[in-house]
Amino acid sequence: MTTPRPFNIRIFVAEGLPDGLRFVEKSNWVGLGIICPRGRYPQAKKRDEFSGSGVYILVGREGDDDRPMIYVGEAETVRARLDSHHAKKDFWQQAIVFTTKGDPLNKAEVQFLEARLVELARANKRCKLDNANSPQRPGLSEPDQAQIEGYLDEMLSLLPVLGIDAFDSAKAASSGRRIYHWKGTGWKATGYPTSSGFAVKKGSIARLKHVPSMPKHLPSDFNRRTQLIADGVLEKSGDSYIFTVDHVFSSPSQAAAVCAARSANGRTAWKDASGTTLKEHQEREAKE
Repeated sequence: MTTPRPFNIRIFVAEGLPDGLRFVEKSNWVGLGIICPRGRYPQAKKRDEFSGSGVYILVGREGDDDRPMIYVGEAETVRARLDSHHAKKDFWQQAIVFTTKGDPLNKAEVQFLEARLVELARANKRCKLDNANSPQRPGLSEPDQAQIEGYLDEMLSLLPVLGIDAFDSAKAASSGRRIYHWKGTGWKATGYPTSSGFAVKKGSIARLKHVPSMPKHLPSDFNRRTQLIADGVLEKSGDSYIFTVDHVFSSPSQAAAVCAARSANGRTAWKDASGTTLKEHQEREAKE
């Protein structure tokens, strides 16, 4: 995605229900975003906006996993594909559709958007991806690709506003942030605060073996660590684990606990280069 810049959005609450069908428009953009809760889909699908081409994202949860479950798809007629998913897919609770207000996206363009979104989701490892296969980018001319990449940039700037950060690289948020460190026997990590939590940087070292009490006394942090190992975010390297991507945790303490494989107070554990803790910085900021 390009460098962030201020922008305006307009949200139309079509049914008068705050959690119902919503349409999202962005200033100076031909695209149209549609947020449709699954429970409203049987009524909403009758609208003309679902009759065109587009790329869509199904969002839900599965089990105790704290990451969203995501499925990315494309269609020349969005309604037909969502009808199929409404009948056959269990996990999703919300569909986010991107189409246009004017000339429709052609088949190659929606296929390109689908392929790029799946690539980003796999690379950033911030969701559980329901797509079994990785769609291939269609061949596009250089001007056509530049145009659809511009459309994708607009989509990617909107998705976090809509609560979806699965396609957003945590690393992109590190620019200009204060950097913190947390180390001990078996771990040496670097991280930074983000808008949604605390990120540990790629290349950070996490302890190989968790303390015996961690599964019982810190089940959430233990399960998160176990999931990160299974997903390849934490990769075994000799007598430790290495972070393969910048990864965002819900809090500094969860980030510290996963690195040290034991309980930790992240606000006092994470320190900047001068030895000042995250807690001390936050207390100073509160007084400014």
